[in-house]
Parts: sequence; structure tokens; C-alpha cells
Amino acid sequence: MKNLIVLSAALLTGTVLAASPSDTLVIQSSAEVITLDPAAMYDVISAPVIVNVYEPLLTYPGSSLKQLVPALSTKWTASNGGKTYTFDLRQGVKFHNGDTMTCTDAEYTFRRNLVTNESSSGNWFLSESLLGTQANANDDKSITWAKISAAAKCNAQGQLVLSLPKVDPAFLSKLAYVGQGIVDRKYAASIGEWDGTETTWKSWVGKDLSGSALNQKPNGTGPYKLVRRDASNLLFTAHDSYWGDRPSIKNVLRQKVPELAARQQAFLRGDADMVDGGGRAVDEAQLKGKPGVTWVDDLPNTNTVAIFMNQNIKNSALLGSGKLDGQGIPANFFSDVNVRRAFSYLFNYAQYTKDVFKGQATSLTMLLPPTFPGYDPKISVYKYDPKQAEAAFKRAFGGNIWKNGFTFTANYRAGSTSSQTALELLKQSVEALNPKFRLNLQPKQASELSTDAGKGMEPMTVLSWSPDYADPDNFMYTFYSSDGWFSPRSNFKDATIDKWLTQARATTDTAQRNALYSQVGRRAHDLAPVINLPQETKYLVYSSRLSGAPLTKAGYNPLTFLPWAELSKK
Repeated sequence: MKNLIVLSAALLTGTVLAASPSDTLVIQSSAEVITLDPAAMYDVISAPVIVNVYEPLLTYPGSSLKQLVPALSTKWTASNGGKTYTFDLRQGVKFHNGDTMTCTDAEYTFRRNLVTNESSSGNWFLSESLLGTQANANDDKSITWAKISAAAKCNAQGQLVLSLPKVDPAFLSKLAYVGQGIVDRKYAASIGEWDGTETTWKSWVGKDLSGSALNQKPNGTGPYKLVRRDASNLLFTAHDSYWGDRPSIKNVLRQKVPELAARQQAFLRGDADMVDGGGRAVDEAQLKGKPGVTWVDDLPNTNTVAIFMNQNIKNSALLGSGKLDGQGIPANFFSDVNVRRAFSYLFNYAQYTKDVFKGQATSLTMLLPPTFPGYDPKISVYKYDPKQAEAAFKRAFGGNIWKNGFTFTANYRAGSTSSQTALELLKQSVEALNPKFRLNLQPKQASELSTDAGKGMEPMTVLSWSPDYADPDNFMYTFYSSDGWFSPRSNFKDATIDKWLTQARATTDTAQRNALYSQVGRRAHDLAPVINLPQETKYLVYSSRLSGAPLTKAGYNPLTFLPWAELSKK
């Protein structure tokens, strides 16, 4: 308790701890945690914290992305042709406030996620499985209380029954998503959240939960509970009644420290055990090989990044004249496959890998991590080839592009060195190919860029995707389907690819799904809807005082983030 009192005092004064004690894990990040409410979470800043406070029904063991094991469930069975799942729930599990978890809490959690399903959350893919639509009841009038209550309910034996309108081979993977952490119904209602009844559900449809009561006062079943917070600090301590193994590290202090230099100094002094880095080039120069620092390299990366080319641009301000007269481009500029291929040939992949990742990156054949089923390493990749680009441009729009030239503006996320570098390299090769070609670049705030890209207003944007669940559908459908999440950003549509993606969603046969995804990847290479950027080789930097399976290659899993309870500290 003494250390907890000291930590609390540090929070009150806003000071940064020095000489962190052995029973305390200190993590410094550049950003504040956005939410502690699982239903509102859809970001990689909040997820690593929420995963230690709340628990889902299923999880991944060790570094596996292909196997699922029980978490708050103990076993499950599928019936009704794969459209009904019945879960036995773990008994004697306690929430942080002392309440015992029951099936009612699990039922409430899934219904709450389906009812609220606000656009900034990740509940769209849960709704897609359980209700057959990504929308909430405000946007899809076919959604009724009867549908929601039938989709998630407890049976007479106290088992949770989840019912789907059609087979979804990715469904179990979706249940391991951090945002499906089980919530205490009684507690949630007592602090002003939805009470879980039919009487009140309509008033909570699409509710913005960013400032929810559960965000302020979380109450999960996980190994750590929140005990103190202020504007820049979150203090957690081990959950005394946790059903699993007791954590070795008693306290976790998560601090917001915006300045990279300050984080690095605290880390090298031993005041912090883990910190947000500055990218491989910076971290290798400043941290690697220093006393007290452990560096683990060659870790699996489940992120994919691409330059999206919008085939129906809805922002005339970035199009110049709006014509192929050398002073602009038309809104459908990227609808010509030869334009997209030309730009794909003009990206200097090797130079980007060298400049951004110090050579530590892999060229992707498709927008799917190589560790996922369905990835086909035999598909061709585009390489920097100005001659091929010139030939493609001369075929585009009947030769008018090469003859007249073009001008347009592309925005990149302000503060993102990798995005800026990618577009600068592209600009260099584009303008070197033909003096009539002009690509203007300008920075834009992340939130504004994200919003405008989602409205189809950005001609060309660097966008990335981290998986919500370990199934290839979360990448392939998301990127390539005409109604996938990225569709409004690229306006790419291909009936053949849509057919294959729909077929992959309708079967649980892994070999058949993999073959379909390979076909999608090959056709996507031919149609070039995006420029696939090299995938960075992941690395992990942490204090040598720390140990534990999640810090090793054999135990590291990007989808479970960092389980604090599996760490030890000297």
C-alpha cells in the first residue's frame, strides 16, 4: 500500500516518477487514453489499456493468431449449421467492485454494443454478424428490439446464446476483439448507463459514448483496476479477487508525456519501463544498445499501409481546373486503370524502405499481413519502373494525360513522417517523369483528413489498417469490397472481386477461402486500386528490468497488445 500512496501523490502533483519501484510498471505515451469504455473503443491508444481492465469471451494464446482459447467463457458449441453459438461462462468471476459476473452481464454487453453501435466504435462488425447489417437502428429501420434481444440471450441453463442470421466464418475471431469486454449490467445502470431494457433502448441507439460514465469509472473483470486518474496519468492496481493468476507487478502507472526527448530520457534513467518511440531510425540511434535497454526485433506486424487513389473525388478545391488541361484533373482521374498502374510503377519502394525503416521492411503482394491465412506470396508486386509508368500514362485517357499533363493536391497527416515521406518520394518521381506533371502536397490535421477521406474528398491519401480480429476478412473485405470500410475513400468497385469476397464470407472451408483471397489478390494487383507500401519489421524496446512471454518473439501478439499481468519486474 505504501507504493500506491506514493504513486497517488505523484499523480496529484503531476510529477514524473524517478527510480520506479520493482512492483510498479511505468508506461509513458505521447497521447492520452481516449476512452476506458469498451463499447466506445476503436483506437490503438485505448486498446492496450482496456485489454488489461476488461476481458472478452475468447482470446489468443501466446503469439498465435490462428487459435482461440477461453477467457470469460469456458467452452462453446456451434449448432444450426454454424449460425448459433452457445457459451458456458466461467463461474465465480468478480468485477472490480465485487459483483459476481453472470450470464446477464454478457447478454447486456452484447446488446449494449448492438444498441449503441455509434459510427466511431468498432461495433459495426459485431452488428454485421448478429443483425446482418453494419448500421444501428437509427440508420436501418429493420432493426428491432426483438432482433437485438434474440441475437444475444441467456438460456435456462445460464449459458449465453448468440444467434446469427447467416454463417460468418470470422465470428469467433470477432468475439476476441478488445471492445467486446464484458460489462457489469447492474453497475453500469447504477452510474447512468443504459439499463438494458426494452423500455429505454431506443434512446440509446447510436449514443455517443466517448464521455460515458463507464469511461470515467470502468469496472471490468480484468487483472487490473483503475484507482486514480488525472489529466495526464492513469494509475491501476492488481485486482485482488481476480479469477486468474495474480499479477507479479502490483501497480501500473500510465503517463502522457508528449515530448519524445523527455520520454527517452526518463526511459534511459530508469524512471519509465516502456515508452512510445520515435520510429526505427530514431530509436536505434537513441536507445538500442544502451545500458538497461532490451531490444527485440523481427516481430510480426499485422498492420498494412497503402496510398489510396480515389476514383470519384468529391473535393473540387484539390483538383485545380478540374480538367485534363495540364492545370488540374477531373474527378474521375483515377478511374482509368492505366493511371493507377502508372502511379504504382512510380513509387520508389526500395528508397522508402531505406529512408523510413532503415531497410527493415517487406513488400506485400496484397493488403493482408503475411501471418494471416489467405496471404499469397506468389502474387507479383509493383516495382519502381519509370519506363512502365510512361507507357501506362501514354495509354491513359487516350494519351491526353501524357500530352497535356496534370496538376492536383494530395494531403498527408500532419506530424506523420512516414506518410509525408511516401508522398514526397512519389512527387519526385512523378514530376521527374514529365515536366507537365505536378503533384502538390500539404499537411492536414489527422481528424480532418480522416473525416474528409471518409467523405471521398481526398484525391490521394496514405491510410493504414490494424486488424480488429484475426481473420483475413477483416482486411480483404475492408479494403477491396465495394461496400467495405475503405470503399468511400477510394470508390473502387469490381463486381468480380465482390463476388469472390461474398463467397469467402459464406463458407467455413479454410482452403476454399484461401483460394478465393488469392484470386482477389491477383485481380487487385492487375487493377491497382491502391499502392501497397512496404510493411515495417516490428521491434520492441523495454527496460531490462522487465521480463515475460509477451516481450519475446514466442509470446508477442499484436492483437492482445501487452498483458501487464504476464510481466515481471526486477
